[in-house]
Parts: sequence; C-alpha cells; structure tokens
Amino acid sequence: MPTHHDLLSAGPGLGAGHDGGAAGLRQDPARAPLPHRQASPGNGAADATHMRPRHLVMMALGSAIGTGLFVGSGTAIALAGPAVLVSFLVACVILVLVMRAMGEMAAAQPARGAFSLYAEQAMGRTAGRTLGWLWWVQLVIVIAAEATAAAQILHELWPSVPQWTMALAFMVLFTVLNLISVKTLGESEFWFALLKVGAVVVFLLLGAALLLGLLPAASPGLGNLTGHGGFMPNGTTGVAAALLVVVFAFGGTELVTVAAAETQDPQRNIIRAIRTIVVRLLVFYVGSVTLMVLILPWNDQGLSSSPFVAVLTEAGLPGAQTVMAVVIAVALLSALNANLYGASRMLQSLSSRGSAPRRFSQLSAQGVPRAAVLASVLFGFVTVGLNYLWPEALLGFLLNTIGSTVLVVWTLSLISQIILRRRADRAGKELPFRMWAFPYLSYLALALIGVIFLLGLSDPVVRSQLGLTAGLVVAIAVLCKVLRPRTGSVAEETK
Repeated sequence: MPTHHDLLSAGPGLGAGHDGGAAGLRQDPARAPLPHRQASPGNGAADATHMRPRHLVMMALGSAIGTGLFVGSGTAIALAGPAVLVSFLVACVILVLVMRAMGEMAAAQPARGAFSLYAEQAMGRTAGRTLGWLWWVQLVIVIAAEATAAAQILHELWPSVPQWTMALAFMVLFTVLNLISVKTLGESEFWFALLKVGAVVVFLLLGAALLLGLLPAASPGLGNLTGHGGFMPNGTTGVAAALLVVVFAFGGTELVTVAAAETQDPQRNIIRAIRTIVVRLLVFYVGSVTLMVLILPWNDQGLSSSPFVAVLTEAGLPGAQTVMAVVIAVALLSALNANLYGASRMLQSLSSRGSAPRRFSQLSAQGVPRAAVLASVLFGFVTVGLNYLWPEALLGFLLNTIGSTVLVVWTLSLISQIILRRRADRAGKELPFRMWAFPYLSYLALALIGVIFLLGLSDPVVRSQLGLTAGLVVAIAVLCKVLRPRTGSVAEETK
C-alpha cells in the first residue's frame, strides 16, 4: 500500500528533526519507513495485526468517555450553574479545532507515535521525545488510577471482595487482552465502549422522555434553566472554572491518531474517525449536561456528586444507583484498556526512533509490542500493593502531577501542525485532510488554550496542577536533551 509519508514532510529527519539541524526536505536513508504487514483474505495472523474502523472509533470514545462525563460533569455544573453550557461550547470549539489539526497530520502520515513524531519533525528531537514520554507517563498513571477507582466502586457494591483483589484482577485481564493481538484488543474495547455508550444513549432517551412528560414523574419544564439564581449564578468566574474541568474531561480523544496507524486503510479511517468521534462526543457530553441542568436545579446536591444517578432518581427509576455504579466501573475499565493500548504504542514508537530501549520496538507475529505492553502496565501492578498500604495519598499526588498534561499535548500538537503545514504548502504538497481556514483557526485554538492556562493560574488548585505538570515537562525535557538517542535505530513505522 503506498505511503503518505512525504505529504507533510520528506521524512522524520527533515527540517529541525535533530535539534538545531539544518532545514530542508532531504530524507535520512537510515530512518526510512519500514514496510507494514498487510492483511490478506484468509490470513488470520496478518488480519490480527489490524483494527477495523469501528474498533478505532470506539477506542477513542472509550478513552474520552469516563469519569469526566459521569462524575466531572456534575462538578462543572456546581461551578457554573446552567451556564456550564457556555463552558462546554468553548471547550467543544477547542476540541474540534485540535482534532482537525491532529487529523491533518495523521491522515498525511499515519504512525504509532502520532503527535510525538510530528513534534519531532516540526520542532526537533527533544520536543518529540519530550511529548512522547510525557504522554506515556500520563497514561501509565491514569491506567493505575482507573484500576483503583473501578475496584473502589465495585467494592462498595460487593464489600466481601477485597479492593486490591479486584484491582489485581482488572490489571491481569487487560494485560492479557493487550498481549494477544491488535484485533482481539480492538474487539474487546469495542464491546466495553459500546456498553457505556449505550448507557449514555438510554440516559438521553429517558431524560428527553421526562422533559416531554412521557414518564410518570412530573416534567420540570424549562424553569431550572433560569431559576435558582439565574442562568449564570456564579458569574463569568464560575464559567471559567467549569471550563477547566470540561477541557480536562476531553483528554484522551487524541488516542485516535495513534490507533489509526494499525488499521488497514489509515488515511481513510483517520478522516472518518475524526469526523465521527467529534460529533458523537458533542452529542453525548452536551446532550447529557443539557438534560441535567434542565431536569434538576443546578445546586442540587445529587448533581454535584453523581449527576446521572440524580437524574434517573428524579425520573423515578428504582435501582439507578446500582446500575450507574456498574456503568461507571465499566467506563473506567474501558478507558484503562484504551489507555494501555495507547501507552504501549507510544513506547514502541519512541523505541523505534532510538528514544527507548530497543526491545520495546519489537512486534509479535500478531503485531503487538509485548515488551512495551508489559512496561506500560508495570506501574499499575505496583499500585495494587500501594493501594493496600496507602489507598489514596500517593495516587492523588501523581494524578495532580499529570492533571494538565492534556493542555501541553494539545498546545505542542497545534504548533507542530502550523509548522508542518507551512512546509507542506511551500513544497506544494497535496494533503488528504486539511485544517479549515489555515492558519487562523490554528492560532485561534492556541489562543483559547492560552486563555485556559491563564484562568488556571487564578485558581489555587489548578495553579498547583499546572506547576506540577510544568515541573514534570521540564524534567522530561532535560532528560531527553541530556540522554542521547540510541544509534542505529529504525524509523517510525508508517503506512
């Protein structure tokens, strides 16, 4: 299958591909792309190395739809009131622009390293390595957190089963799924994500039925939208604070640019997936939150703690708390599965570019970087013991440290897109998927993210997160600059 490797650039070594390197469009022969295994009819082993388009879409949804929707939406409502819809509108604009920019690069050059590889091509090896390792560290910590949180939720339902036992079982299960084959992983994630997407769809239908007076419970009408202090009870400050929560909830959507490289037609699939995922996220997030602020007063205690349960209880549905507890646990485990996949592929990409030990770039016959999977899941197993000794303190600190990494990933990705797009335009390259109104909308997205950074500095909790994240970024960048890449590395595998 022909590669689109040269559409954005002439290869991983172009321009400032090595810190301070001379600009140009010459490809380094030592880092030329490797041929990708192709699936063929009747070849089960080859077919196992590819995901299907439906796997790609559901994996990205599985990574993005989690506690940010099921719990974080209630926190955002408590901060902004009904005006949380404004926060979601702004966050959705940013998400659409960021994903369009990432899609432009990924469609032109599908690669497991995705935005890490693009940052290396645009800004130099240190930038690319830093972004890759930052994202890997973020996912490794989140994997541990998701296993812990799911175990805590289910332990409350079944207290006879020790929490650490469930956490260990989850880690073993999803490690095995990630080690078998790409197709098995994609299929398992498809059904996990489909379950929680189905739960959200049922919630939307029940909420709409309640508003229309189709259920036994009385319809609240539209009064909650402007009552209880008005549409914007906490002013613009509340809207700004909620915006920070909402943006962080959308983190993980960028996984689609990593996973697309393991489909049979990555260029076509990344374009379709970007369009589909953004629309679905807007429907699920905005639709759910709209129903919440219409059905219940924004300052209802139930909304702030468990918004989905509060709405279903208002609709008069018995057992809502138990059902939603299971759904939230499944949502967390689905995100764990997707993030373990993303972490292992990023580590494999870093290894293929000489920025991690060579063994992490090796693939099994089924196309799985098994050493990278095991390395990515190791911290999760360690936290099983840490949960037994210190159930919250250590993990809470680590989560604060990576709390705003999504903003760093999005910022560097937008900068990479601007640089690579200018190079492609100068070289007269035809791109299969283009950013709208370039460069104006790319700059608009950067400006909106800059506003979020400034807003975060005004909030003590977020300011602490930003400080910890900045410290982590600097530490990784220094290590990436000091520790020279491994010589004789292979190039990032692309299609």
